Amino acid sequence: GLATYGYKVMQTIGTKITELTPTRGYAATLAGASVVVLASGLGLPVSTTHIAVGAVMGVGIARGIGAIDLKVIGGIVLSWFVTVPAGAILAAIFYYVMKGMFL
Repeated sequence: GLATYGYKVMQTIGTKITELTPTRGYAATLAGASVVVLASGLGLPVSTTHIAVGAVMGVGIARGIGAIDLKVIGGIVLSWFVTVPAGAILAAIFYYVMKGMFL
């Protein structure tokens, strides 16, 4: 994923959610790193990409709701709701296919 579409994720987080300046980028990075460290300390599995999106969104919201692109955020959130069940369904299908082939 990173090698083929990583640049699109970086572009969306870095430019499409809200306008980032060095200060805003640093604030988002510091917040994201803090969440990762805290969650890891608690043994929680987290997605650094989801955390980065939330952190950049937070920087934008701090400037006012108009500073974030709600259409972009909506697309990101929708993708989260679609990809988790899609992954689960495909894994189940692949498991049953492989089980039939190898067992």
